[in-house]
Amino acid sequence: MDWKIKQLNKAKLNNTILIGGLPGIGNVGKIAIDFIIDNLKAKKIFELSSYKLPHCVFVNEDNLVELPTIEIFHKKLKNKSLLLLSGDIQPLDEPSCYEFCNKVLDLFQQHNGKEIITLGGIALNKTPKNPKVYCTGTTHKIIKKYQAGSYNKEISKLIGPIIGVSGLLTGLAGQRKINAVTMLAETYAHPAYFGVKGAKEILKLLNKKLNLKLNLNKLDTEISNIEREFKPTKKLPRFKKNIKLKENINYIG
Repeated sequence: MDWKIKQLNKAKLNNTILIGGLPGIGNVGKIAIDFIIDNLKAKKIFELSSYKLPHCVFVNEDNLVELPTIEIFHKKLKNKSLLLLSGDIQPLDEPSCYEFCNKVLDLFQQHNGKEIITLGGIALNKTPKNPKVYCTGTTHKIIKKYQAGSYNKEISKLIGPIIGVSGLLTGLAGQRKINAVTMLAETYAHPAYFGVKGAKEILKLLNKKLNLKLNLNKLDTEISNIEREFKPTKKLPRFKKNIKLKENINYIG
């Protein structure tokens, strides 16, 4: 079965920005996107499923099994619409990832999308005290738009590729002449560590650039708890290749 899109609700979209965050290094992107969805009370409008997702199920809070899906939520703001791409998994092999990203881009263009922002993490060999946010994208103009106010670093100075949907969705968007940017926050590469602190830095930047009016104080307690003890959650899988860190930065995505 190829990718199947199920529409759950209708939404009137204009000046649409897609923001995507799926599991990856430190789960930075997923933490950030789920916080936006919860904080803005966004409404789920699409579900994407496929036999090309990993052969597994998740156990929910009611002790019932669920097949893996990737979801798109909608939130109407004053002068724009947000599409928020989230899920508990992402495609694992190269063909599936390309197919998924192209399916998302088809859907995005059908709804007159204007910009794409993908979120992810950069693996460090120790916990960063003040995580930096890096930006790259399809044009210098879009990079400058979102880089201003961050740390003004260039992704080309880092070691390693951007693996998975966070990188590929931006790259394929560029082929279609869609403005797209990837934001990556530093995080610790330990498999049980959740990069809430890095996610907060990305959220601060998005809050400023998109005027989301998020209440980021809610993340402070979680950051304190994580710094005391690593506690992986029940639902997020660990489908990641082994990471051999070098001196500082080795893997991003």
